[in-house]
Amino acid sequence: MEKREIKKTAKKGISLQDLLLTAVLLAAGAVLKFFVGSVINIAGMKPNFIIAMYCMAIVLIQPKIYYSLIIGILAGAICQFFPGTPFLNFASEFAGALCMGLLIMIPIKSKGLKIGLSAVFTFVSTVISGGLYTVLLFVFIKSDPSAIYSYVPIVLSTATINAIIVGALYFPLMKVLKKEIIPTETAEEKTE
Repeated sequence: MEKREIKKTAKKGISLQDLLLTAVLLAAGAVLKFFVGSVINIAGMKPNFIIAMYCMAIVLIQPKIYYSLIIGILAGAICQFFPGTPFLNFASEFAGALCMGLLIMIPIKSKGLKIGLSAVFTFVSTVISGGLYTVLLFVFIKSDPSAIYSYVPIVLSTATINAIIVGALYFPLMKVLKKEIIPTETAEEKTE
């Protein structure tokens, strides 16, 4: 009788499908920021939908942390094409993507909980990104520190909108991409 051994195979690199998905989501975030962000203009600051889309990309593809950081840097680069304070988005989007990349590493066994937490993780990541952007803005612009309070509702409302977007789209996109919400371990049978 032959002994069967189940061996886990580790995910190596990033697939072409995941690269394309990331590119499409970041492009969608840029379009949303340009068109919808122009309509929603609070005190001269527009919500950043690019954060929602990179959070969605990270949630969908479950990458290793280094790829999450690359997504954050790309998101920061895309933000440079929009009016605003140059270069601050590199730091803020990097921090937001790092936060999201770390949060998705939390092991979750329930599908419903995972869908709900994807929205919560997006909210937290958006607050980290927007909060850091706001602090850096006031550090480098040397504005009145009391004006920081006017940015708090903008960051929180953007975080809420982004959480709703990710929470609403997570399950349908997983179905379209034919991905499992709670992935089973990839196993290959090896006979000796």
